[in-house]
Amino acid sequence: MASVMGGTAGGAAAAGIVAAICVVVYSNKRSKKLGGGGADSHTSAWLPLYHSHTSGKSSGHITANIAGMCRHFSFAEIKAATKNFSNDLAIGVGGFGVVYRGVVDGDVKVAVKRSNPSSEQGITEFQTEVEMLSKLRHRHLVSLIGFCEEDGEMVLVYDYMEHGTLREHLYHNGGKPTLSWRHRLDICIGAARGLHYLHTGAKYTIIHRDVKTTNILVDDNWVAKVSDFGLSKSGPTTLNQSHVSTVVKGSFGYLDPEYYRRQQLTDKSDVYSFGVVLFEVLMARPALDPALPRDQVSLADYALACKRGGALPDVVDPAIRDQIAPECLAKFADTAEKCLSENGTERPTMGDVLWNLESAMHFQDAFDAAAGRPVPALDAAGGSSSHLDDGSTASINTLATSSTSHPHEPCVDVVLEPDDVVAERATFSQLVQPTGR
Repeated sequence: MASVMGGTAGGAAAAGIVAAICVVVYSNKRSKKLGGGGADSHTSAWLPLYHSHTSGKSSGHITANIAGMCRHFSFAEIKAATKNFSNDLAIGVGGFGVVYRGVVDGDVKVAVKRSNPSSEQGITEFQTEVEMLSKLRHRHLVSLIGFCEEDGEMVLVYDYMEHGTLREHLYHNGGKPTLSWRHRLDICIGAARGLHYLHTGAKYTIIHRDVKTTNILVDDNWVAKVSDFGLSKSGPTTLNQSHVSTVVKGSFGYLDPEYYRRQQLTDKSDVYSFGVVLFEVLMARPALDPALPRDQVSLADYALACKRGGALPDVVDPAIRDQIAPECLAKFADTAEKCLSENGTERPTMGDVLWNLESAMHFQDAFDAAAGRPVPALDAAGGSSSHLDDGSTASINTLATSSTSHPHEPCVDVVLEPDDVVAERATFSQLVQPTGR
């Protein structure tokens, strides 16, 4: 009798164990189906769940919901677009890799950025760029057309910017026409509007973290576009947060010294970098130039010394010196100086910067009108017509950068999903040269 009872008890125990195992397996399968897998909902967007829906293999670093927001190119399409990455089509090179001019769909010009396997910039920057630009749409942000992730290759495809980088038009040895003062100011206003949108137009602040003249592109209508979001990071997500603690990334010469010292990132770090851009536009010299005397190596330090010493008019780019209204120069220089304040809390917001630059344009308009100079009128597209120094005429469509517009008027609604945020993630310290990625 005892043996029978023991056998019955043993059988019941075994049945219980089997049932428990079944419950655990079912629960795990169910949680995986729900996409959690035990992972935090804010980081799930970065998990390698995506598989290519085109021919070829994907290493799977872009999730399906993000990939569905932009086009997925096959590597064969990329090679055809760039004539197998012909050196004749290379238009730039940076830390991420080489950028090529290409054509897709028969006649659509594109810029193709191919990752360099030996570069420190890789999967994280690739993910960030796709995540940011697939969700953000704005007149003054460069547009991502699609990407390719196949056989170990990571490629990004953008709208082609006909006139290249702002930097190329500031120096007299680049082979491209030097921009007039009005033209430069208009491009600065456009870039400021793009950055202002990043800081205020999305659910959470987005900090670009690599603002410089090589990351401000100009399209065929001379509209400024902020580009290169590989180092971008989401800002504070709660009212109690004043900054994001992170290791330092950025470009020498443009890097916010407060961020460098404290490793505390805020949107005012972008403001500092943009202040360097403003002085670079005004003086047409690099952010860092080791060939110059020691007190002139850093553009930020030298420009501030000249501004405070009353010598700034003497170091303005000679090509535009006679074009600038005194009141416009004063407003522009004051704005740039405030951007370079040592403490981030003393720097203006990008909305304030934009407002001040548009005020500077008002001063320039009044000066040109009083001097009998032609003041560009708005065209049918809401832009102005400006003359380059080589005598050619370029249409500058400034629908969103016109000096009559208000910096707080939204240009386009952000396309962020309500619960989608940019995930916090481990990063590595990386300072890059200001020649572009």
